[in-house]
Amino acid sequence: MIASLNRVVDIVEQQLAHDPAAPVEVAALARELGTTEHHLRRMFSSLAAMPLAEYVRRRRMALAAAALVSADDDLLTVAVRHGYGSAEAFGRAFRSVHGAGAGDVRRDGGPLRTQPRIRFHLSVEGSTPMDTRIVDLPAVTLIGRAARVPLVHRGENEAIAAHTASIPREETVRLAGLNDVEPHGVLAVSDDLDPDRAEGTELTYLHGVAVAHPPLADGDTDSGWDRIAVPAGTWAVFRTDGPHPQALQEAWAATATSWFPSQPWRLRPGPEIVALQEYDAEAGTAVCELWLPVEAAPR
Repeated sequence: MIASLNRVVDIVEQQLAHDPAAPVEVAALARELGTTEHHLRRMFSSLAAMPLAEYVRRRRMALAAAALVSADDDLLTVAVRHGYGSAEAFGRAFRSVHGAGAGDVRRDGGPLRTQPRIRFHLSVEGSTPMDTRIVDLPAVTLIGRAARVPLVHRGENEAIAAHTASIPREETVRLAGLNDVEPHGVLAVSDDLDPDRAEGTELTYLHGVAVAHPPLADGDTDSGWDRIAVPAGTWAVFRTDGPHPQALQEAWAATATSWFPSQPWRLRPGPEIVALQEYDAEAGTAVCELWLPVEAAPR
């Protein structure tokens, strides 16, 4: 996967040099590299700490800045050459990347926040083995209480915390009693995620459990739970045991930086699930399982 990501960067650079206005077709890139758009976007975003689209935008603006400083073309010509229909739209995009106006940069030569070309490297230390198993899971239904929340990369997600706090404890206990299949335990489910995992994009968060067959309430009426139907498929399950949520967050990051690049598996679309199995509030520790939907990567 590391070689594929570096090849993506090479192709992006070649395309920007040839025609900086042309859009980068991620689906076509994925097909050329023998992977899926979903996996390519997810791995790039995880390892580069920015979506692929954002990297392309920053690199395009780096080339635009060089054109402003070194050439005599007017702002509109530079804007059109780099894919913008007006000097105003170009100016807004330029300022959002560089923190300075295009006219100011042309006059003063800066300041600039130039995005360097990325190169990916795999550092295999092997000092922290990952407790992992591969599971073929039949179709299940995730039931519970769901809400739309923004994606937050660092720190507490206040929207998720507020949603979870709003669910009565007795409801969580009732849900736990309905869990009859893997993943076991009360689940934190993230679904309908932006492919690039861009900060601030919305996702569906469900606090609930997995069941083989959705239950009905008294009188054979619908129980009222929110539901996510999960088709049969293969999952990579990562077990964590330690300070919470640090151990879980570190394992989540390590799946992208260490596990996927060295394993014959790739991510497929589907919810990402955290199963809380044990929690010691006094010690601040927990035993969790992180479930990620995967498929065999072509050899």
